[in-house]
Amino acid sequence: MDTAPSPAPAPAADDRRRRRVATAAALASAVEWYDYFVFGIAAALVLGDLYFPADNPSAGVLAAFATFAVGFLARPVGGVIAGHLGDKRGRKPMLVLALVLMGLATVGIGLLPTYETIGIAAPVLLVLLRVLQGVAVGAQWGGAMLMATEYAPEGKRGLYGSLVQLGVPIGVVTANSVFLVAGSLTSDAAFASWGWRVPFVVGFLVLGLAWYIHTRVEETPDFKAAERALAEQEKGRPGSPLGTILRHHLGTVLLAGGSFAVNTATFYIVITGVLDYATRELAMERGAVLMVSLCVSLTQLGLIPWAASLSDRVGRLRVYAFGAFGLLVWAVPMFLLIDTASLLWLAVGTFVASCFLSVMYGPQAALFAELFTAEMRYTGASLGYQISAVLGGGLAPFVMVLLLEATGTSMSVAAYIMVLAVVALASIGILARRAAASSGSDAS
Repeated sequence: MDTAPSPAPAPAADDRRRRRVATAAALASAVEWYDYFVFGIAAALVLGDLYFPADNPSAGVLAAFATFAVGFLARPVGGVIAGHLGDKRGRKPMLVLALVLMGLATVGIGLLPTYETIGIAAPVLLVLLRVLQGVAVGAQWGGAMLMATEYAPEGKRGLYGSLVQLGVPIGVVTANSVFLVAGSLTSDAAFASWGWRVPFVVGFLVLGLAWYIHTRVEETPDFKAAERALAEQEKGRPGSPLGTILRHHLGTVLLAGGSFAVNTATFYIVITGVLDYATRELAMERGAVLMVSLCVSLTQLGLIPWAASLSDRVGRLRVYAFGAFGLLVWAVPMFLLIDTASLLWLAVGTFVASCFLSVMYGPQAALFAELFTAEMRYTGASLGYQISAVLGGGLAPFVMVLLLEATGTSMSVAAYIMVLAVVALASIGILARRAAASSGSDAS
């Protein structure tokens, strides 16, 4: 396992082409996450009533969040398929395919009739389209992340990887902004009828970016050479990257997933679960809560690259562990502040949490890439990341509603975050010991 400063790129990769590839990867990540996040916001605001009508409002929200979680269950499938093909045939084709699949699924959700119109077919189709979103985002992350990190200049792999990580806050900011605009320009009735669909239909723009990457990035001579070299190398190797991972590196994949589950869980609790909790339980105004989420996400645009750059200098695991420890100690204070039902304290509580999330998220792309060698990197890094998404992010809003219904207190949600943080710190500790042992054996 390599957690040392980044190595030098191939000599033929000049700065202009490198920046072009990194920019394309970052844009791909941003639009993909936008499409993915609009579902989470809609699940918290309207999907329960429209697709899962029930006498108990909590039941409808639970059903909507369960559908939200289904997308996470599908993410490892996308990671495995794209990882296998990406490790054997190159990174870019899988990234383009992921963008096309995400665009079509998102627009499909925006055009989908409700339960009142087509009955039980509506929730069934909604779940299927959400599955396609999950497969797409599972395929996307590894391709975009590797395009950025494998072209990084010496000593800047963390920083370049963070450009892809910025897609998450950009996606959140954009999704919240579009929902805010749609809500401000429509009445409550119009928003529930058609206004919520606008953010999904806008998702078709991702198809334009897919076409750009397909036609422009592929024409870069150094990128084509890297694809050809990888394809020729893999043709001569027996077996599959997935088989190698499962036989020899499953422990590393599980440790990677365990180290990051607290980040994904807390993130989706903050941007989705808290949105439902604040508007439904604390009677806070929808637009104001969305604005807080938007502003908090904006702060991550500076924090994520800062943390990644710091990891290039002092080491990935040190920075990563600090963020996990911060989430452990901040979980209870965050919910105490949210429970005041004050916008100011809501902003403070979620802002501090987002700082610790950013400290973890910044170096995560480079850290996961460095856990595996090049011939299995797409598969291994993607699988570790998507396992953490299933264990943490996909279930988190659903678990949050269940815990609130069962206990009547947000402290149960704080305890859930704390348990995942302990798992993360234990996983990070094992990875650190492995890195130290590997460095020692290399030195000898």
